Amino acid sequence: MCGRFTLTVDLETLRALFRFRYQGSLAPRFNIAPSQEVLTVIVEEGERIGKMMRWGLVPFWAKDDRIGVKMINARAETVDEKASFHHAFKRRRCLILADGFYEWKKEGSKKVPYRFTLATDAPFGFAGLWERWEGASGPLETCTIMTTRANELIAPIHDRMPVILPPEQHEDWLDPRLDDSEYLKSLLRPYPSSEMRMYEVAPLVNSPKNDVIACIEPVDSRSMEGT
Repeated sequence: MCGRFTLTVDLETLRALFRFRYQGSLAPRFNIAPSQEVLTVIVEEGERIGKMMRWGLVPFWAKDDRIGVKMINARAETVDEKASFHHAFKRRRCLILADGFYEWKKEGSKKVPYRFTLATDAPFGFAGLWERWEGASGPLETCTIMTTRANELIAPIHDRMPVILPPEQHEDWLDPRLDDSEYLKSLLRPYPSSEMRMYEVAPLVNSPKNDVIACIEPVDSRSMEGT
């Protein structure tokens, strides 16, 4: 799964890499949690647009937006079969921008947090889905992160990982006119472990109330793994 991630890169760098239009500001985030606002990239009228959306997808047919707390992730293997996701999978795909994510390893009675990044430390896009829900107080836009089986780096920590899309696949994933389910599902595979790294971080990250740079600092530089 993916239940916590980071986005610490400045907005101009993200605009240059992902080629989107966005009107707002962006502060560095070191411990993004479900139900919070996340930066997504979608295509509307042929143009890439950056939007802040609430993390936790609320299907358009939902009676209550509280369903979103259960919808922070969508499994790649069954996304086109689930009523909560299949409509968004067909027409409302997005990139959710990040530069790292956390997973926890059970060690006895403790859970030890680790941060995963690309080996280059470059920002990347999670494959995501989004929806627009009409509530009593107006429209609400929400999103979810696709997950797949873990690669060799992550498997000792967790059996699932978020889908990281390489740049050459962004265009197809975002294209709302493309509805070939088998092809789209073929994009949802584990990112190569040789192109990632991991390191242990402090238990400070365990609480989403802590959103400070210390969350991403290695406990010990010798804990770095990967290439």
